[in-house]
Amino acid sequence: MRAILESLLALALGVLVGAAVMAAWGRDPWGAYAALFTGALGNVRALASTLSRSLPLVLTGLTFAVGARAGLFNIGAQGQMLLGAVVALSCGLLSLPPGWHLLVALALSALAGALWALPVALLKLTRGVSEVISTIMLNWVAHWLTLYLVVQKLSDRVVGQRTFTVPMGMRFPVLQGELTWSWTVSVGMALFLFWFLWYHRQGYEVRAAGLNPRAARAAGISVSRAMVLALLLGGVSAAWAGAIQVLGRFPYAITSDLANLGNLGFDGIAVALIGRNHPLGILGGAFFFGVLATGAARMGLRGIPLEMIQIVQGVIVVAMAAPEALRLLRRLRARQREVVPA
Repeated sequence: MRAILESLLALALGVLVGAAVMAAWGRDPWGAYAALFTGALGNVRALASTLSRSLPLVLTGLTFAVGARAGLFNIGAQGQMLLGAVVALSCGLLSLPPGWHLLVALALSALAGALWALPVALLKLTRGVSEVISTIMLNWVAHWLTLYLVVQKLSDRVVGQRTFTVPMGMRFPVLQGELTWSWTVSVGMALFLFWFLWYHRQGYEVRAAGLNPRAARAAGISVSRAMVLALLLGGVSAAWAGAIQVLGRFPYAITSDLANLGNLGFDGIAVALIGRNHPLGILGGAFFFGVLATGAARMGLRGIPLEMIQIVQGVIVVAMAAPEALRLLRRLRARQREVVPA
């Protein structure tokens, strides 16, 4: 309840600051906010678009959250998401029996995401390399590798601005408007991680290792194994974010500038902070992001410039993410003051 109250107060503060920004430039803030919510939730099609935009953010948010629960600052979701997307797309080149394409694409993209997270774990445990440094470097490797494959190897021969589109049998069925059955992947992963972290022995070990590694070791818990497990689970989740963006959203391809994949991995960090690094909270944080993204177009129709919309969105997101970010920083400083044995 305290966390919920803090989030509501932060949201109110962000909304008020955003309103002050719009009012200072002579705009009608409350009319703009009304347009935002109408554009995001005003009808079934708008709600479907909002939910569709939030689904990959659930998965990248979970990547950061499961790492944070293990005491890691994992910002590698962007690279793992890109690899998951390009691997899922490439499965469209395979000759498989009907009905198998989608399952194989999800399985191979999950494997790619886990393998891309594995070097982070190995560098952390064998050489003491900070996961912040290694994930930043691997994000850029993944970016340029994906761009090379998209432009040079997977480009559509007719429409050069994107790759080939995935076959119909490989796509998630449409539920309503932009919303497809890919929601089962995002919600299912969130529910699985909630059960795993709070009701499974190894999940308890992951949380214990993150809260106090010294006490966890004294209790016989392998902190190294907990970290590896958290990184691998995060890699799978991020890879599926890229996969459902390709298999469950138009244009069912990857654009040559990677624009339809965007910064989902980095946005997931803010989603996780808003959701207090709790799988169920992340569902709400991702939906909040979806509301902001979908409703922005309606705000523009009210005469709010794009730059001002982005400022307002940023103010609200920072206000809501700040409490959890500060809590993580306090925990990090406390751990740095401790002398933790290897």
